[in-house]
Amino acid sequence: MRGVRERDRFAWAWSGMKAAVKEEAHLRFHLAAAVVAFTAGGIVGLSRWEWAVLLLTVGAVITLELVNTAIERAVDLVTDEFHPLAKAAKDIAAAAVLVAAGLAVIIGVLLFWPHLR
Repeated sequence: MRGVRERDRFAWAWSGMKAAVKEEAHLRFHLAAAVVAFTAGGIVGLSRWEWAVLLLTVGAVITLELVNTAIERAVDLVTDEFHPLAKAAKDIAAAAVLVAAGLAVIIGVLLFWPHLR
């Protein structure tokens, strides 16, 4: 896209984020969980490395939720009829979020447990 300003690209990305937050309950849940985790991190006094791990973990879950949403929208655009490949694409994308969220819980326990004992 020649002639497109970098500012426009950021605006489009921000528009996508706003749409996803507005339309996706799971994304809102993950963002709320991130706020809780960041608040708890501030309260317990996470180290710099612990913050880095927490930020990467939260970032991975939110990123995968956004990718999952994009895949769901693209599949819905292509077909509104049931197709096993469309179902598989959506289910696999959702599974990626589930794996990341499960690992985030485990990482959260590993990060916070020593501070709560």
